[in-house]
This record gives sequence, C-alpha cells and structure tokens, in this order.
Amino acid sequence: MKYSPLFWPIQLKGSTIYILDETLLPDKIKYIKVKDYRQAARAIKEMKTRAVGQVILVFYIFLLVIRQNKGRKNLSSLLKKVANTINASRPTLPFKVITDMVLGWDKAQLPVEKCILGFLEKLKNFRIQQAKEASKLLKNKDVVLTHCNISGLMPLIAEFCLKKNKKISFYVTETRPYLQGARLTSWELNRAGFEVTIITDNMVAQVMHEGKIDRVIVGADNLAQSGDIANKIGTYQIAILARHFKIPFYVICPPKSSAASGKDIKIEIRPEKELLKFGGKSIAPKGVKGYYPAFDVTPKRLITKHIHLETKR
Repeated sequence: MKYSPLFWPIQLKGSTIYILDETLLPDKIKYIKVKDYRQAARAIKEMKTRAVGQVILVFYIFLLVIRQNKGRKNLSSLLKKVANTINASRPTLPFKVITDMVLGWDKAQLPVEKCILGFLEKLKNFRIQQAKEASKLLKNKDVVLTHCNISGLMPLIAEFCLKKNKKISFYVTETRPYLQGARLTSWELNRAGFEVTIITDNMVAQVMHEGKIDRVIVGADNLAQSGDIANKIGTYQIAILARHFKIPFYVICPPKSSAASGKDIKIEIRPEKELLKFGGKSIAPKGVKGYYPAFDVTPKRLITKHIHLETKR
C-alpha cells in the first residue's frame, strides 16, 4: 500500500524527534527537529502536528526522555513531570490516557521502552485495519464528504477500495480557520491520484441538497464512553445535516477516553488571533473580538457507525 506522509508524521532518530510541520503543507514538506520534551510539547500546542501525529509524538517524547536518561535513579519522577507537561498542552485531546499508560508501565517495573515500541506497532496496524473497515462501507462511484484531516487514512481508504474495483471520489471542506481540509486532506488525496473537490464549510447543506454526497467520513480526537465524539469544530453541524438528508455518517475513532459522555469532554478554546488573522495579516477590523472553540461534540445518536477497533495495551 502507498502511505501519505501524514499517516506516520513523526520519526525518532537517535536523540532527535523529527516532526512533519503540518502548518507549512502543502507548500513545503519540512520536518522540525526536537531534542527535549518541552520543545515537543510546544510543537503540540502550536499544532505543528495534530491528531494521530500528536499521539505518536507523545510516545516518542517518553522514548526520547528514557534514552537520554538511562541509568538515572529518579527517572520515575522525571516521567511524571513530562506527563504533566504533555497533559497541559491541549485539553480536548485525551493525552492523560497515554501518559497514564506509560506511567503505569513504569510503576509496574515493565520495560517501558519495549512497551512503547510494541504499542506503536499495534497502533500502526490498527490504523491500517480501520482504513480497510471503512472501505467496506463504500460502494463503487460513492462520493465521500470529509471534514478536517484523518492523518493519512482517506487516501488509504481509497486505495483499499481500488483493490476491490471500487472507484470513489471526495468532497473536502476547507475546515476553517486552520484549513486542514484544504491544505492537508485535499493535498494528500490529490497526491495519491484521487479525485477531490474543495468546498467551504458553509456549502455543506447546499452540496448535500444537490445530491452530490453519498457518505460522510470524519475522524475523532476524543471518543467518550457513551459513544459521543469530539472532533474539529464544524463536525457537529455536518452530522446534523447528514441526518436531515439521510446520508450515512461514519466516524473513525481512537480508543475510548475516560470521559463518560460528550458533556465531560473539555473543549479547547484557541487564541482569538488564529481566527482574526490569516497568513500573518489581519482579516477583521481592529478591536473586533474572536471566539474559537477548536472542537465540538457530536452525540452518538447522529453517528451511523463508529469505526472503532480497540487496541490492547
């Protein structure tokens, strides 16, 4: 199979973590070099990488710290400090599930480095299987609408469809204000040779009304125990429209977090400047305020199917 660079956008080589800078795509493919956990946490907060890239990065942060401090007597206390820094970086993403897992391995005196590498291999296989499961839900000539970016999975889904002689195409929302759909999803789909059409976020109802969409597939940054999901802002309204137009709405999910329901997922409020400026230039009058919740919660009742394959720890 061919993989998008976004499928596994983080690499650890020696004492350096290489992070694909997603804020520069599609104009430039550039990797940021990170040599300590504080730099890595800053890259998470600044959204240099996102979604599964941030999950992979968290594991690599612990690997880096362990390798940099071999033989250190108070390594456990350092790992707890690292965990606190990571957990404070972005509130909506359930990093605590990951950091608690790593701290649990350490507390049980298991070989943490080996456990992390094993889990990452399972995660990679888990993502491939999710793409394969999603492809089974699609029919030949289906048009899929997606929102934001599912880190390399949409091209993989299309590849699995091709193997079954199913040709699918895509509509992609711009996904304001960071334009992950326009910059990332459209780039990786076009790069892989699949037909992709970009629309603005506020065109979804009209495009569905025109009968151009057969399925919706989105990702999720947080899956509550109830089945509610948190994903990039704008997902909730697409789910409502999909229900109105009787279009299946599928979600590719991470493992469940500790949140009981969507009400327990803390929504990250990003700085207003990210909404009021674009490319370093102001796009709003001086003195105007901005409000930017980065995620919204879609209730389980609006989701046709969770594509969720729980990884074992």
